[in-house]
Amino acid sequence: MEKLRLGVNIDHVATLRNARGAAWPDPLRAAMLAEAAGADGITAHLREDRRHIRDADMSALMAGISVPLNFECAATEEMAAIALRLRPHAVCLVPEKREERTTEGGLDVAGDENRLAHYITPLREAGCRVSMFIGHDERQIRASARIGAAVVELHTGHYSELLADGRDTEAEAELDALRRGAALAHALGLEVHAGHGLTFDNVGPIAAIPEVRELNIGHFLIGEAVFMGLGSAIEEMRRRMDEARA
Repeated sequence: MEKLRLGVNIDHVATLRNARGAAWPDPLRAAMLAEAAGADGITAHLREDRRHIRDADMSALMAGISVPLNFECAATEEMAAIALRLRPHAVCLVPEKREERTTEGGLDVAGDENRLAHYITPLREAGCRVSMFIGHDERQIRASARIGAAVVELHTGHYSELLADGRDTEAEAELDALRRGAALAHALGLEVHAGHGLTFDNVGPIAAIPEVRELNIGHFLIGEAVFMGLGSAIEEMRRRMDEARA
């Protein structure tokens, strides 16, 4: 199997910064540390309410890192304009609700297929790799392929929650569904990524799915950085990913 890429999401460095309204910790510094520790890419989600990452952070990341930037955003005209100005390596479209703590579930591509097909066209023409953050449902995977997305990122949050709750049988069924979704997406010519809720303890089975090419992990790594340092946390996650892949 190909070596699995690791994208590090630095959103919650900005969350910590914004809690005090100060200039630190700096998300760009975190991204540069992640890159030095072996991250293959940096992910940042620019939300409508700017609760963590801000516009200036996106510009600083574009100028300051040498690995690809994955720009997560909702499919709004405001975000399209920002993405077209910055032209990051990738744009990952996610569902977004103002009241949610974190992204809940996947994007309904099948229910909004025509609009999303038109929405992603200028992004593709600008050279951005467009990704759909979706569940493992067959309808969503096939719709993502039809509209011309290059990538689907499978939402692993439910799998992670089931394991955390000790519901191992249900977690195994969810894992099987993720495996089937990854196989279908790959067969349709989509590159497969995965992420949400992944930790040292649960990453192995996801990393072992052969069709998955990249994992995007953020909140857990930023949390572990409090105890072991960001570089060490990333190196340990990389070790566990590689071990599972082997």
